[in-house]
Amino acid sequence: MSIIFVLIPLGLGLLGAAVLAFFWAVRSGQFDDLETPAWRVLLDDDSRPPPGGDDPPPD
Repeated sequence: MSIIFVLIPLGLGLLGAAVLAFFWAVRSGQFDDLETPAWRVLLDDDSRPPPGGDDPPPD
């Protein structure tokens, strides 16, 4: 029964940390643009390195 006196404050502390992390993310702009990152994966990347650029010579 005495473990409940440890678990309740620990749970409330974790809940408080999660709420603070959520409000920090909202304030810092993490949720401003929800569509662009999903489209960025599908777009082609035209900046490719030249062939044989950084590969070490074969032994």
